[in-house]
Amino acid sequence: MREITWSTAVNEAIAEEMRNDKTIILMGEDVAEAGTPISEPGFVGMAVGAAMTGTRPIVDLMFGDFIFLVMDQLANQAAKQHYMSGGKLNVPMVIRTNMGATRRSAAQHSQSLQAIVAHIPGVKVLMPSTPYEVKGLLKAAIRDDNPVVIFEDKLSYQMKGMVPEEEYIIPLGQANILQAGNDITLVATSSMVQVCEEAAEVLRSKNISAEIIDVRSIVPLDEQTIVDSVKKTSRVIVVDEGHQSYGITSEIVSRISEQAFYYLDAPPTRMGAMDVPIPFSPVLEDLTVPTSKQVVAKAIDLINNNF
Repeated sequence: MREITWSTAVNEAIAEEMRNDKTIILMGEDVAEAGTPISEPGFVGMAVGAAMTGTRPIVDLMFGDFIFLVMDQLANQAAKQHYMSGGKLNVPMVIRTNMGATRRSAAQHSQSLQAIVAHIPGVKVLMPSTPYEVKGLLKAAIRDDNPVVIFEDKLSYQMKGMVPEEEYIIPLGQANILQAGNDITLVATSSMVQVCEEAAEVLRSKNISAEIIDVRSIVPLDEQTIVDSVKKTSRVIVVDEGHQSYGITSEIVSRISEQAFYYLDAPPTRMGAMDVPIPFSPVLEDLTVPTSKQVVAKAIDLINNNF
């Protein structure tokens, strides 16, 4: 094990896979040389065609907000080819992009759009939380025969973490229990994992034992790990940086309600970003996303039956 940054982990994953598989290609703005034309629909369109004819493209979208520009290629072409061809065609393509507010990038470059992509049948969606996670998940995504979109938090690229020197893969659809607990379950994605870890520390000082689950993979979703934890603790908060309405948190809470309703001692609770465009003002922007302080307050309310 050695400590490396998120960026290094990503570079290692891509380099290792490209050395092992000559069909892997990388494309995107300023890949290899600055000055590449800004044409996200072009990159993804080429990647879909290339994937259908024997390569494994990795496309780098500079901002997750540009997902809207490639939606036809992603939703109508990549996601549907396997089904429309009766299983004869695959689109083994990876789109790397980012997400997250509190980065001072304003309304058009700060969105967390994972729920929109997760709504498309045929596309897998990943949300790593650490350098270890991003390397293992990215390698698995590159080897997968389906289109995969991996969302990386903008502030994570200089994050450092312990990563094995030897090769490893994190299977898609396998959540990670970061911390065992008995009083409440905190289910989190991406940078909200760190928010929940901070909250759990505070809760521990108040003699509240929180179990933390890093979802890792939104599609496919490891329902069993989440449901089993909620059955044990009887209380749950689901935290994601996407907008709260119609989002990832709503979907996970719905599945908990369907499968663990009679085990709950409090309403399953969701926490997401405010339903507003991300402000440019730093003071206002910081108010839009969940914080560890808010998670602590909500957890105490649920423990004390204040709902």
